[in-house]
Amino acid sequence: MWLRNQKSLADFILEGLFDDTPTHLFLFCLTMVVYLVALNGNTLTILLICVDHWLHNPMYFLLSQLSLMDLMHICTTIPKMATNYLSGRKSISFLGCATQHFLYLSLGGAECLLLALMSYDRYIAICHPLCYTVLMSRKVVLMMALTSWLGASLNSLIHIVILMHVPFCETRKIHHFYFEYPAVVKLVCVDITVYESTVYVSTIVLLLLPIILVSTSYGFILHSVIEMRSPGSKRNAFATCSSYFIVVSIWFGSCIFSYMRPRSQRTSLQDKVGSVFYSIITPTLKFFDLYSPE
Repeated sequence: MWLRNQKSLADFILEGLFDDTPTHLFLFCLTMVVYLVALNGNTLTILLICVDHWLHNPMYFLLSQLSLMDLMHICTTIPKMATNYLSGRKSISFLGCATQHFLYLSLGGAECLLLALMSYDRYIAICHPLCYTVLMSRKVVLMMALTSWLGASLNSLIHIVILMHVPFCETRKIHHFYFEYPAVVKLVCVDITVYESTVYVSTIVLLLLPIILVSTSYGFILHSVIEMRSPGSKRNAFATCSSYFIVVSIWFGSCIFSYMRPRSQRTSLQDKVGSVFYSIITPTLKFFDLYSPE
């Protein structure tokens, strides 16, 4: 059936994010500026951590992995959207759809897992600083990174196998700027209850459980910060953790908004807005907030 879908639906049509009005042209240019900031910032962060031996420690290794995920995430969707807008062509091949779907699901899931594990890293660093080198050894950090990458890739592979084997309707127009689940399921011609159940299970594992871990970690961190006697240390800890928590909240909030709402309550505009937040805005915010000196 996968081959039949590929043959009968050689191309899908991506509606895109912008039209030809002056307002949308300005928004497109603004989006590209944000994209370039995130692209250059995350690239420089990775290079800096790789070449500067002073940054070779667990915390910065995790930051480099998060930068790599952000870099790959924005490159999975934005270049194709920009190419389609500038060229006037809105088509994307079936294989391109499958590749894009696999990559953005893998990278998004990996970021959710890694952000949760990084909250544990910050908990150890602030609440148990004397035990940090023991609890956050190189082996533990490598396992954190591998768990994030492999776990999310496996989840994405399951989604791809299910979604790419269902028949699509003759209408090939996707009301989105990339091949994302909420917009794509509207084109499926058969009952997709099983697939939607798979999505909800994945959402619990990749969104709700990480949110619980992040909230628990920051609850302990907040308690430790309040008990600090030094006003300077308390102020620095609050500044660092609050900026991190705000960005993480935006990331998880936009993901939940896109993936946990019932299909009957979704609109194309809402799907696009949610996707803009976690695919364009938060990678840039993470660069400014998460990579600041601590």
